[in-house]
Amino acid sequence: MSQSYIVVQNQGSEIGDELNAAKREAFFKGGENAGPKFDPSQRFVSDRERIPREPHGGHTLKDADEREKDYSREKKYGESTKELDGYVGFANLPNQVYRKSVKRGFEFTLMVVGESGLGKSTLINSLFLTDLYSADYQGPSHRIQKTVKVETTQCLLKENGVQLNLTTVDTPGFGDAVDNSNCWQPVIDFIDSKYDEYLNAESRVVRSPTPDTRVHACLYFIAPTGHGLKPLDVEFMKRLHDKVNIIPLISKADSLTPDECREFKKTILNEIAQHKIKIYEFPECDDEEENKIQKKLRDRVPFAVVGSNRVIEAGGKKVRGRQYPWGLVEVENLEHNDFIALRNMIIRTHMQDLKDVTNNVHYENFRYNKLAPSSTDGNKIKPGSLSKDPLTQMAEEKKEHDNKMKKMEAEMEQVFEMKVQEKQAKLKESEADLQRRAEHMKKSLEQQQKELEEKWKMFEKEKQQWEESVGGSKGSQENIKDTNKKNKKHLF
Repeated sequence: MSQSYIVVQNQGSEIGDELNAAKREAFFKGGENAGPKFDPSQRFVSDRERIPREPHGGHTLKDADEREKDYSREKKYGESTKELDGYVGFANLPNQVYRKSVKRGFEFTLMVVGESGLGKSTLINSLFLTDLYSADYQGPSHRIQKTVKVETTQCLLKENGVQLNLTTVDTPGFGDAVDNSNCWQPVIDFIDSKYDEYLNAESRVVRSPTPDTRVHACLYFIAPTGHGLKPLDVEFMKRLHDKVNIIPLISKADSLTPDECREFKKTILNEIAQHKIKIYEFPECDDEEENKIQKKLRDRVPFAVVGSNRVIEAGGKKVRGRQYPWGLVEVENLEHNDFIALRNMIIRTHMQDLKDVTNNVHYENFRYNKLAPSSTDGNKIKPGSLSKDPLTQMAEEKKEHDNKMKKMEAEMEQVFEMKVQEKQAKLKESEADLQRRAEHMKKSLEQQQKELEEKWKMFEKEKQQWEESVGGSKGSQENIKDTNKKNKKHLF
């Protein structure tokens, strides 16, 4: 995998960022009038921690009842709050965390998946307002052969003193073959390998800070056909929705009319719900303003986006867009496409939530499946069974194994008896057949014997008649001979 490091410094700071920085400095500079006092009873619990998610396999990482008990227990310890007479300084802790985080920098891994020609590299350049894939350093789809191979690119981005180590993961050649069987397997292997690397790093005896290379979000590009998802799209998302946060996108949305785009979005959402595909869900929040923002973003899913690397001057200002004979499509215009909503969601509002969901849900599922012990039959032992005594656990497993063996023995005996019965039935049938054949042969022999006896009787009868006839002829001949002898004597 090739890696490239590009450092981009955003020189222009917006007025809103300056005001926020000034407010933050004014809040954390000591003094009683610096801002509201820190209340220990107001324990911060993120929305993702309050809502138990159900990971792959049908069980939650921690039951909802246990979460509520832990939360109520921690809240109980903070009931007895005391107001301070003066400024102590522990309200400066968030500022310390902020400085430490800024010094350490942030990491984010973004995966883009889709067929060639859907504008993946162009969209990445548009998201971060820089040419990550320039003419000198082309995108993965132009650099390597059209095969399903995972290609990573690392870039170091800087904006107002904040560093972001961005890793983009591309899959050139995805869906381009005639036979796309198991073309998602390299992507699954890459995600699992990054989880495995992180697990090995945190399982060492001597642990050292390691970069977080886990895939935090996957932008899946859908071709603007207007006919719904392809079978490849459905199969890919079903295979990966338990491993990574999937954000579906409609690429090259300028090829669809507004009505076609709305119908296409409805069709995609219906098919996603029909196939029970879990895409990234926006977290619930208590603030009404944030809920309104969340609803606006939620209504635009799947995001219909347009990307462009060209800056065009229109109306006296320079904008990123695409020039057509019939007009100009502005990338950063919500009336033309959903690019701004996608960028705000990924980078400005939900980047940390994407990382939290990856760590607390997808990685925990992988870690459980990797580390959970297996029983004798190869199935994973449930978390509740790990609280038993090892000897008791071994005795129960032995008993379960013996019962299983007895059951198998009974089944084998039953099968053996059935086979013996079948063999006996066959022997009885063959014995009856032999008896029938023997009786038939006996009858035929008796018939032949009768015929021979009749023939013998006829032969004896004919013999007697012949002897009688032959005896009469011999007597007459002897008389003739005697008369002849007498006549001869008289002559002499």
